Amino acid sequence: MPGNGDRPNEGDKEEMAAAATTATDVPRSHTVCEGHHVVLKRDDVFKAVQVYRRRKIIFEKQWFYLDNAIGHKYGTTFEVSVGGVLQPLKAKSEEIEGNDKLNEAGVDNRNIIDDGKSQKLSRDDIEALKDQGLKGQVIVKHLIENSTTFRDKTGFAQEKYIRKKKKKYEAFITILKPTTRIMAMMYHCREPSKICHLRYDTLAQMLAFGNIHAGCKIIVAETCAGLVLGSVMERLGGYGSVIHMYPGSMPIRAAMENFGFPNSFYDHLHDFPINQLNCLLSGSFSAENETLQNQTKVVSGEDNRSPLSTQRGDGVPCAETMMDITQAGETEAKDVACEETENKDQNAVRKSNVVERKSKQEDRLKKLQAAAAALQERNADGLIIASRLYPSPLLLSLLEFVAPSRPFVVYCQYKEPLLTCYADLRERGGVINLRLSETWLRSYQVLPNRTHPKLAMSGGGGYILTGITVAMDRGKSVASIPEPQEFAAKRQKVEESIS
Repeated sequence: MPGNGDRPNEGDKEEMAAAATTATDVPRSHTVCEGHHVVLKRDDVFKAVQVYRRRKIIFEKQWFYLDNAIGHKYGTTFEVSVGGVLQPLKAKSEEIEGNDKLNEAGVDNRNIIDDGKSQKLSRDDIEALKDQGLKGQVIVKHLIENSTTFRDKTGFAQEKYIRKKKKKYEAFITILKPTTRIMAMMYHCREPSKICHLRYDTLAQMLAFGNIHAGCKIIVAETCAGLVLGSVMERLGGYGSVIHMYPGSMPIRAAMENFGFPNSFYDHLHDFPINQLNCLLSGSFSAENETLQNQTKVVSGEDNRSPLSTQRGDGVPCAETMMDITQAGETEAKDVACEETENKDQNAVRKSNVVERKSKQEDRLKKLQAAAAALQERNADGLIIASRLYPSPLLLSLLEFVAPSRPFVVYCQYKEPLLTCYADLRERGGVINLRLSETWLRSYQVLPNRTHPKLAMSGGGGYILTGITVAMDRGKSVASIPEPQEFAAKRQKVEESIS
């Protein structure tokens, strides 16, 4: 019981503050906080953003602020009101189409003429309704009441009309927590070329065949903007390690950043360039040469050159020009002082930049050495490849670092590179249970009396090559493998047949 009547003492205050802090921290993983990465959903469209106060978000031709979303649970649906303010929906909105409307539906649409004169409300009238602060549901109701052809349409056409107007005038935004499925669907719908047209069902099969679980050590070689890497890290849950193989000078993984992993996840993430694999296999790899070859030399701040050099003629100036010479000398002295101050500031900035650059290079050197050491242990628990590079040389190189009796998965948008990879693996040996499969998915629209496959569905989900490594003689392994090159789809020439 707190002492001094009803006033708590200092010890009770500390306990209450600690309890309040604990109660606040527990649900933070389930609520939207400032700085979190979230995914906005409107109908079937997704967009990944980071939450900040007073930050203007433009999504599907609608602008708003995420200030009111902070503190709400993930999965909450908001309505965009006047001024871009998000208002949470407390209950399901009432459907605007009533039974009386649907009962008045026509038999067919043969007598309906789309001449643009069926709607009595003009654009100015609709904008006036928006300025009055009316919600989208009310605006859609006004559009239905002022439509001269709505009652003549069939029931299906009326539902389609209402759904179209809702999408245009009702702004409902759902805030979701980033997951592998949501991120894969977002990238496949908006920018499939950035993820090598990797579909979410194909990604799920890759994670399943790769046996990704907490505590394992995985090698990931991908050029899918970090989507596969982020999916593997999500499966690991912060336990285990990942070695990311990347082409070029720096890894590109914007999709992984959108997952919003905590800093502890990055402690077990290693990066290694693909162009150094042959050096690592032959034993000639040097992290110092790779990282510090373009290191900038530290420039000393001392400048031995005189900031001012004057020359005098042999003649003695007359008395009339002596004042001008004196004033010019004072001006030059002031300029010299300013130049010396500017030089000192520039030297200080240059020194700090050099020190910062040197520290970054040292950090990169340590990380590169750690990645090389992790690979040289040759005990990886799995390998996943999803890259624009030719898979065969890349797979043959990386299999040297995988332990026996471990799975590997190779994804490619086209079948021919994987057939070559299959033949090379059969010739090399050291693998069993090779299987080349095509992933196939069909989406259905399920509605009363209208269940059928969707017309706009993906034509193909790519191909997957899977297998399991076995122990083999290291002396028979490939010592030097050509560096993989990026491939692109080639158009086949179709010769005209003469009939």
